[in-house]
Amino acid sequence: MRCLIAEDHLLSRRVLKELLSPDFDCDIAVNGREAIDSFVLAHEAKRPYDVILMDIMMPEIDGMEALKSVRSLEKKMQIPSHLAVKVIMITALGDPHTVIKSFNECEADSFIVKPLTRHKLATELRKLNVLK
Repeated sequence: MRCLIAEDHLLSRRVLKELLSPDFDCDIAVNGREAIDSFVLAHEAKRPYDVILMDIMMPEIDGMEALKSVRSLEKKMQIPSHLAVKVIMITALGDPHTVIKSFNECEADSFIVKPLTRHKLATELRKLNVLK
């Protein structure tokens, strides 16, 4: 299984990679622009991601805008919705507006409020059927 970790905070990236590496081959993006570029490159290489963990607050392009771009690219690539990458938004912003916007406007599949724990992450990955 392949995973993209889009997170600008070094410690958070390390924790996520450590939690995911037993089950996933993980790539890293440090901002929204790199996340979009990584998504495109993965598809060009015929090795798309199974899941993206996307921080909302990142430099250059934030996680919500990056996810909107990913979903737009999937439509342009004519990727059927059942084959679309699963995206978990991760953020310290747990307010209802942010959560609703992530799902409704950005088409996120899941949402985790920091602090991130192994249990929270595993629960969401199982809900999305990307972890057994």
